[in-house]
Amino acid sequence: MSEGRIVAVCRSDRKGIPKDDIRKGVLVEESGLEGDAHAGFAHRQISLIAMEDIQTAREKLPALRPGSFAENLTVEGIDLGEARVGRRIRAGATLLEITQIGKECHTKCEIYRTTGDCIMPKKGIFCRVLKGGEVSAGDPVEWD
Repeated sequence: MSEGRIVAVCRSDRKGIPKDDIRKGVLVEESGLEGDAHAGFAHRQISLIAMEDIQTAREKLPALRPGSFAENLTVEGIDLGEARVGRRIRAGATLLEITQIGKECHTKCEIYRTTGDCIMPKKGIFCRVLKGGEVSAGDPVEWD
C-alpha cells in the first residue's frame, strides 16, 4: 500500500521523555512541530514511527502507545521500509524530506531496559519540514 494515515500527532515540552498524543498540530517549515522540545533541531525536525512497529514491540511491553518512542508522527499503512534519505513524504498538507534513518542512542531508554530492544535506533525516520501546515490524526500519508 502506498498511502497510509497519521495515527497520532505527538508532542512533549521536554527532551528525553515519551510524547503525548495531541491529535493535531502545526508543522512549521524548517523547524518542526510547534511547541515540541525537538523543534528546530537541525536535520531531525520531525520523527516518524510506524504503528505496525509499535504493535510488534507491544508483544514484549503491552503498555506501549503512540508517542512512547518520542516520535512526532505515528503512521500506519505506509511502508517506512521504503524510506531513503532524500525521499519525500506528504503528511496531510505538509511535505517532509527524509534526512536520517535510525539514530544512535547514547543512553539506553526505559523501553530498552525493559524489553532488551528499542525500535527508534533502527526504525525511526527523521525529516525536515519543507512545507509546513496543520496535521491531524486521520490525515493521509504518502510518498511524494
